[in-house]
Amino acid sequence: RFHGEGFQEGYAEGSHAGMAEGRRYGALHGASIGSEVGCYLGFALTWRCLLQGCTDEKNSKKLRALDSLIGMIQKFPYEDPTYDKLQEDLENIRGKFKQVCSMLNVQSDFRVGTERSSLTF
Repeated sequence: RFHGEGFQEGYAEGSHAGMAEGRRYGALHGASIGSEVGCYLGFALTWRCLLQGCTDEKNSKKLRALDSLIGMIQKFPYEDPTYDKLQEDLENIRGKFKQVCSMLNVQSDFRVGTERSSLTF
């Protein structure tokens, strides 16, 4: 009887602690992804504004790639943590960002850590 009661109490306590830890981890990981994607969007919008007046073929390719990146970010499901292709879409956005950086001849380095997050050029 004592074994059964102890098990039930331990199970309830562990479930409660696990939920709290899961919420903290989810909030931290979600904030990290939001920061990364937000940085990509700001980068793309800024470069699109800078290249807006240029009409040559090279710049039109860059603008199309930037528009594609912006479209991918705008379609990203920020408010649905159960979205089954979340990681796949995030990897596609990262890949498109690297492609755009290559086209713009800009070296990027996005770091997310406990001290700071930054995008350096």
